[in-house]
Amino acid sequence: MKAVIMAAGASTRTHPLTLTRPKPLLPIANRTILDYQLDALRPLVDEAVIIVHYMRDQIEERFGHVYKGIRIRYVEQGEPLGTGHAVLQCADIINEPFIAMNGDDLYDPADLARLAKLDQGALAITVEDPRMYGVYETDSKGNAVRLVEKPENPTSNLANVGVYKFAPDVFDALRETAPSERGEIEITSAVQTLAERGPFPVVGMNGYWLPVGYAWHLLDANAYVLEHLMEAESLGEVSPGAEINGKVSIGEGAIIRSGVVIDGPACIGPGATLGPNCWIRPGTTLGRGSHVGHGVEIKNSILMDGAKVPHLSYIGDSVVGENTNLGAGTITANFRHDGKNIPSAMKGAIIDSGRRKFGAIIGDDVHTGINTSIYPGRKLWPHTLTFPGEAVSKDVMEVKRRPPRT
Repeated sequence: MKAVIMAAGASTRTHPLTLTRPKPLLPIANRTILDYQLDALRPLVDEAVIIVHYMRDQIEERFGHVYKGIRIRYVEQGEPLGTGHAVLQCADIINEPFIAMNGDDLYDPADLARLAKLDQGALAITVEDPRMYGVYETDSKGNAVRLVEKPENPTSNLANVGVYKFAPDVFDALRETAPSERGEIEITSAVQTLAERGPFPVVGMNGYWLPVGYAWHLLDANAYVLEHLMEAESLGEVSPGAEINGKVSIGEGAIIRSGVVIDGPACIGPGATLGPNCWIRPGTTLGRGSHVGHGVEIKNSILMDGAKVPHLSYIGDSVVGENTNLGAGTITANFRHDGKNIPSAMKGAIIDSGRRKFGAIIGDDVHTGINTSIYPGRKLWPHTLTFPGEAVSKDVMEVKRRPPRT
């Protein structure tokens, strides 16, 4: 059996992190989203067809043409015209049942295995508020009757999670599908067509679903993976003066100096250096070759490969991009005085993050000046900088000029 992974989109919702990488390559516990997906599919498929477009070269360079025994084939979508349009690009190369899935979420392998046994169908999960999802209405036998996108008054709490088992006749259904108001061919419209033609079972998930819609969702996924999926190991050099508590993974070549306290679950990447005298709190992942120095506290955050926080700083509930350097005294505020959820700006709109604790999203190759203070929920675009003593009250999207020396 084959799998089709939809990985072509540019994903503006995860800016600034996806300005420099495709969304399926975002890291969670030092592995990409696509790594987790392919590992979950390994027992089920012999070939994965990855639909690519945005920064496709990075995906192809990362995974090549074989991944742990699975053949990898890449199909260019061209102009992205919807999820159904993406799947339709495979019509000439797939003539057997296949699994189709979004390329930006993590799915429990056991649930994928249950779906794979069906002739056709979809996975769904029960949610408290289904108004922001596609919602399945089912009959008494659990077959789909309707799939309604973001209903104001939902009649079901079964949310679509973007994973399907299709027979080749889905391609005919997609060819018959009229474009949506956005001019896109939606895979959900084809599901509706298939449900009207015959039984289309909706399988409730028993395991995890970790969607990454916005950049801050990486924090939720990272915390879950560290707690439930990561294995503890210690392959680096740990000083006798360091303190390791709970489940911690320390990669090969990592150096943990005296005075370092790591409270798991936490993941320390290969070649990372910590200390002396710093505190790594639960829910934290430090990328390959990253550095956390003296007097630094990192809490429930992701530092990507090569990121550096050398001195006297606090990073909480934040994501820090590759090769970023945070100057001494950089502080990410992560809590409002009124205790309300922290909002974040997105394409001219203000989005409720749903988080009461949320620091910053910092892109690749950012440099902050000493004593920089960053308001909750703010974002810094790649290659930007802050000046010494600056308070970041708005997203930093333009590259500034460094002030002349006096």
